[in-house]
Amino acid sequence: MEQEGDESITEVPVREGSIAAWQQQIEASNYVSRDLSWIQFNYRVLDQSRKTERSIFDRLKFLAITASNLDEFCTIRLGSLYNYLDYGKERFDYSGLREAPFRMLLLQEIRRFLTDQHQYYLHSLVPHFEGQGFRITSCKMLEPEDRQRVDQYFHKTIYPMLTPMVFDSYHTFPVLMNNRLLFGVVTRVPGDQQAQPKVSFVQVPSNLPRFYEILSWDGLISFVPLEDIVRHNIQHLFRNVDIQSVNLFRINRNGDFTLDESEDIESNFLDELKRKLKTRRSGRVVRMDIEENPDPWLMRLLKIQWDLDDQNVFQVPHGSLLELNGLNQIIGHKEFKDKKAPLRNPIKPLSFPEYGTRDLMDVLKERDILLHHPYNSMDPVLELLEKAADDPYVLSIKITIYRVAKESRVTAALLKAAENGKHVSVLFEVKARFDEENNLREAQRLQKAGCFVIYGVSSLKTHTKLLLIVRKEEDDRVVRYVHLSSGNYNEATARLYTDISLLSTNEAYAHDVSEFFNVITGHSLPTTYQNLITSPRDMRNQLVGLVRQEAIHARQGKPSGIVVKFNSLQDKDFIDALYEASKSGVSIKLIVRGMCCLRPGRKGLSENIEVISIVGEYLEHSRIYYFHNAGNPKVYIGSADAMVRSFDRRVESLFRLESEMLKKQAMNILRYNLRDNVNAYRMKEDGSYESKEAGQDPPFNIHKEFYNVTREIISDVALF
Repeated sequence: MEQEGDESITEVPVREGSIAAWQQQIEASNYVSRDLSWIQFNYRVLDQSRKTERSIFDRLKFLAITASNLDEFCTIRLGSLYNYLDYGKERFDYSGLREAPFRMLLLQEIRRFLTDQHQYYLHSLVPHFEGQGFRITSCKMLEPEDRQRVDQYFHKTIYPMLTPMVFDSYHTFPVLMNNRLLFGVVTRVPGDQQAQPKVSFVQVPSNLPRFYEILSWDGLISFVPLEDIVRHNIQHLFRNVDIQSVNLFRINRNGDFTLDESEDIESNFLDELKRKLKTRRSGRVVRMDIEENPDPWLMRLLKIQWDLDDQNVFQVPHGSLLELNGLNQIIGHKEFKDKKAPLRNPIKPLSFPEYGTRDLMDVLKERDILLHHPYNSMDPVLELLEKAADDPYVLSIKITIYRVAKESRVTAALLKAAENGKHVSVLFEVKARFDEENNLREAQRLQKAGCFVIYGVSSLKTHTKLLLIVRKEEDDRVVRYVHLSSGNYNEATARLYTDISLLSTNEAYAHDVSEFFNVITGHSLPTTYQNLITSPRDMRNQLVGLVRQEAIHARQGKPSGIVVKFNSLQDKDFIDALYEASKSGVSIKLIVRGMCCLRPGRKGLSENIEVISIVGEYLEHSRIYYFHNAGNPKVYIGSADAMVRSFDRRVESLFRLESEMLKKQAMNILRYNLRDNVNAYRMKEDGSYESKEAGQDPPFNIHKEFYNVTREIISDVALF
């Protein structure tokens, strides 16, 4: 058996002196690199696959997530870096490094991650497969009759789909698809060793199952990778020539594009978006994964063709998979359904215990309702929208949509409302990354049905999540029902993401949301909102102002404190305000799931700042901002992270909670996050993370504990 060290992603030498100097510069900076911090986040996801209390299928799920995460990261963030490199633009990372040395360092960190990822798969996960009822095997290892079945599948189904694309002096280099498994087959004319070899490329079909399944004689399900079936039969594509080598590889292309549409959305806007989507499929290659020991002649050709060096090339050990996110076919297999952790049934909202027995619209006239997903179902929101679509008293529906489910109840309700003659306005953000095509298709369906559809706002991306239903009541009063949320109107992800949302008929919220819709869909610039903070207008300034107010309180000897939960922290102005507040004596606790550019615990800078990250069964997606305000807390929830893009290039909203009970509920969410010792990681000053161990305390897992929250538990909540 090979040693583990033999199975690492092939190292590429970088001068040690350079690395040491770069590392010193990084550590001296008061900010953590956004991209290096993201790599740390993906390590925390990988750590979920190491938790042996999970089933092998749940562990494979997290491994597959790290693979798809890294694909997106390389497509967008590494792609963005190459926009600077390829066009000679100057770029300084938060660490202070220029674009060229930072590329070297970032690719080295990606290489380290891929080595750990593949070694863990091979040595810690694969050995458990047979004990769980399956194996991943090659054609060579099959019984003769099973191999014959696989060969028949190749000839009947796969072979007609394959198109070898030769590259030589008569044929241009083909456009090879992003994130596809590809073969580079090097061939020669028989008996002519002087002739130049030729390379042909074969794309493995992406619209067939990733594995061919066979029920083996021993009762195990054998999964044969599609690429292995193609490799086993590759000679059928190259008749009467000598095959010199068969090389499996995969590429990530630059997919970071920005839309430069005009201020008043021109008619060519949608065509421009479609064109940009095509460039994502054929953009500059930034990463190539290839099976180890590839043909040197082919490697030289590909590196010249794509302007790559050894840093961009990652050789994957034999026995592993180049496309680990393809494991989803096994993870979701019906035979293993009972071996995965089941999703728990939602509980009734604390502020709506009558759910299922009382009409939601009647309850909302009495009080606001806070929903905490997935512990509370999204059904009340969906049912409100579906009821509004059929309700003859409903006059209009307005909604912002960022991502929707494939068979969306939300768009179905909007279509029904339009059919019933209601005024339906939909701001459909067609620039939601990697959902552009689905959103474009759904938006056009709504438009054809008679909905007033806005395809995004100018050069901004609309990330806010708002719903406004206007209803004329039986007594001729007009009541506005609003929903404000941190999460998407997507019933599928609502079972897997933690989000927080508010349902209300409060006139202050209704007025703010109505005004904000006028800003989004028309040309309006209201001077103030009562409970809403919005971007790109003044969110940064208002949040920085709230932080500075806590610093003033601390210097005056008044109680102070800040607790914020969000996905990402990157904006320097907000970080600097937190640093100044920390130096003033404010206790600051941050719950940042993903990248964090703030450096906690640095002497004289951030000694009073603690940063934790929660990564576990559910994807943490809620945003909550808490400011102690000398004992009269201000609590905001909404869609915005503390990112430059959120403050400057997105339409975002945060809204202040008015109800004391709902404030306590949001504060308890923060309290529980800070108590977690199962899913929590503590960020260290150097930007690395360590698991927050339970120690002598009993395990406290928020992804279980939130199902047990009662009114009594939240009644005495205090964060400081």
